[in-house]
Amino acid sequence: MSAESVATETSGPPAHRGMIVGTLILASVLQTLDTTIANVALPRMQGTMSASQDQMTWVLTAYIVAAAIMTPLSGWLADQFGRKRLFLLSIVGFTITSALCGMADSLTQIVVFRLLQGVCGAALVPISQAILFDVYPPSQHARAMSIWGLGVVIGPMLGPILGGYLTDNYSWRWVFYINVPLGILASLGVVTFFRSSTRSRSPFDFFGFATISIAVGALQMLLDRGPLKDWFGSTEIRIEAGLMVFTLYLFMVHSLTAANPFIRISMFRDRNFASGNVFMFVVGVVMYATLALLPAMLQDLMGYSVFEAGLVTSPRSVGSVVAMLVIARLMGWIDRRVLISGGFLLAALSLWDMAHFTTTMSMSKVVWAGLWQGLGVAISYVPLTALSFATLPSALRNQGTAMFNLIRNIGSSIGISMVQALLVRNTQIQHAVLAANLTPYRIATLHSSLTYAPYAHATLPALNAEVTAQANMVAYIDDYYLMFILILLVTPVMLLVRKAAPRPSQDAAPVIEAIE
Repeated sequence: MSAESVATETSGPPAHRGMIVGTLILASVLQTLDTTIANVALPRMQGTMSASQDQMTWVLTAYIVAAAIMTPLSGWLADQFGRKRLFLLSIVGFTITSALCGMADSLTQIVVFRLLQGVCGAALVPISQAILFDVYPPSQHARAMSIWGLGVVIGPMLGPILGGYLTDNYSWRWVFYINVPLGILASLGVVTFFRSSTRSRSPFDFFGFATISIAVGALQMLLDRGPLKDWFGSTEIRIEAGLMVFTLYLFMVHSLTAANPFIRISMFRDRNFASGNVFMFVVGVVMYATLALLPAMLQDLMGYSVFEAGLVTSPRSVGSVVAMLVIARLMGWIDRRVLISGGFLLAALSLWDMAHFTTTMSMSKVVWAGLWQGLGVAISYVPLTALSFATLPSALRNQGTAMFNLIRNIGSSIGISMVQALLVRNTQIQHAVLAANLTPYRIATLHSSLTYAPYAHATLPALNAEVTAQANMVAYIDDYYLMFILILLVTPVMLLVRKAAPRPSQDAAPVIEAIE
């Protein structure tokens, strides 16, 4: 690989490092916020577009698939064109496509613009992470990650609250327009404070890119369309599953034998990096799956409005902020592996609490469970990221951060699809179990014992509605139990992680590749 240097490496901290970090956080918030903020606006968008529920899923699917395919490519593009140029183009493109989404007048337009939005936004988080590692020396990576991590962790959590408020008080279009001022500020920050970056010329492995893109795209389509198509009972889903397995096999064989593969599989020989990706996959499952379950449970079973559901789940963000503010100091005193394990166990405790939810519980129970989960996820996220890249060579950071975020996104997609599918299936099973106990004699007993409305004069439809609600609640509880068990099973993987210092030859001083 030949390197064309267009920047001069210097020692010492770069000028305006605080403004650089602020710009990175703002850009990360742009991308992570958009992963959840549009979900709550879908019913209003559906009415405006006169579309069916099946058609509206393409608004989410187009963005997710495009971002998933482009995330691995962001590492190669950063090497070829420089991080500053790619970062700026991504922000500008994301801002413009956000405005176009808000102005869309048809379903076709908004799906196309959401696809372009995913293409532009895919590089924001991984490139932000790579730049952050370079503008800080290894000894300060934990502190830098704790600050930058606020945007990555809090963005998805604030999305439902902000989306609900904008949709209820203004219009669903403001869910996209809100990105415009943020994008302008981030663009100005890049132009003002970032300098030209180092570029590494390498041939483009089209076959590797094509196979991984088809595999990731097919997986995302399978996960997004599966609930609507009855999973493997559908020909479409079987085709997507077969395509995913076949292209993934071709990608692995090609990457292990090619001279210049699109993604260097050798990076996974680093035990810390490989173990970190396993944990990040679980973080994606737990964080996003819970975000998908809780608002729907609160609205469907407990009568919360969209805004109230977002408000009562906001303590997760409070827990994350508190953890991010103190975690960097704790990492100077406590082994990072202990902190990661402790954060995972704290998240497991919150899921255990959620597994004891009821339809008559108080709001405080949801608040405390969310607070513990926010603390747990944030406590594990910062040391996990720092430890995963502690022994990875600097030359692999662009690809490493791209893969790290791709694994997290795949985890979130699999987690959401898994819990939603189990929710539907277990609701049907539990409804059958509960209904089997409602004999005519049992119904007569219920009529005589229930003296308050609406059950004092309950009819069979009313009783069926109550049975359905209770069955749905049991299905939610089963999902929380499943995630609780998943965290407990993966925590022992931390025993494989080494407590290793960064490589002195490559990481001893801050390599300023993003800022000359």
